[in-house]
Amino acid sequence: MTEPVLDVHLTPEDAASALRAEARAGLTAPRKWVSPKWFYDAVGSGLFEEITRLPEYYPTRVEREILVARADEIARTTGAHALVELGSGSSEKTRLLLDALRAHGTLREFVPLDVSAAALTDAARRVTAAYPGLRVHGVVGDFTEHLGLLPGAPPRLVAFLGGTIGNLIPEEREKFLTSVRDVLEPGEWLLLGTDLVKDPEVLVRAYDDARGVTAEFNRNVLRVLNRELGADFDELAFRHVALWNPEQEWIEMRLRASRPVRAHVAALGLDVEFAEGEELRTEVSAKFRREGVARELTAAGFELHRWWTDPGERFALSLARVVG
Repeated sequence: MTEPVLDVHLTPEDAASALRAEARAGLTAPRKWVSPKWFYDAVGSGLFEEITRLPEYYPTRVEREILVARADEIARTTGAHALVELGSGSSEKTRLLLDALRAHGTLREFVPLDVSAAALTDAARRVTAAYPGLRVHGVVGDFTEHLGLLPGAPPRLVAFLGGTIGNLIPEEREKFLTSVRDVLEPGEWLLLGTDLVKDPEVLVRAYDDARGVTAEFNRNVLRVLNRELGADFDELAFRHVALWNPEQEWIEMRLRASRPVRAHVAALGLDVEFAEGEELRTEVSAKFRREGVARELTAAGFELHRWWTDPGERFALSLARVVG
């Protein structure tokens, strides 16, 4: 079996430096925060996989349903030679696109990008084994920093699935979409998964499940800080909170101190204090409307070509083309 090619643009030392910088900025801010990218160590990734199977958490299965129905149309429309997946993870849903592009006869290369070298290597090897003759060129990097280094011969289809774009605030989304546009040539494609605005009760349940798996996932970020930065946060002193922000139209995940908390972060030489009831914001997950997605794509230099939703209009896939 041919081994996949792996380009490493984000080393463990780079990740450690970024964690220190972001942790200092977030933990010393007037309203404390930490980036959701630090959820996904081995434990966090396993917990998220469990979340995707919960009855309350619809995005993963609904997006897959749309892909099952539309993958052939996506392949016919794009005729892509290379499929680029940002935030690849396990690449499971992407196999629907790989199958469709291979059946269409255009697929030559798969380019998965992920911050985790271990997860990416495992996924790349499994894809290589499942698709003999397909060139697999993995990139260890951050989709907010390393898009300009992506390989792949045009025409390319960039897939950014799972509603992950919702974790970016509007200014970050603008920068990200423009960066994708700058990488692609006129006529190339972006496939974007977006969770849609709906009943707030449905949204909150998706981020605060009855079994408490999401709460464990949320608190895991404190374990990451403890392990990687020599901190001593008492994770049991924080309660998981998921709230709908109607002005921003996003879900906010927070950790709320149930008592006064004082923690020392050895790697930063920093003492952090939380008053009872004070919160640490760990994630925003924006929800979208079609007109907003179209507006943001147009501003970045894309043209919305197709828009697909499930029958309940809970989730959408949009296929956009770079304007020439």
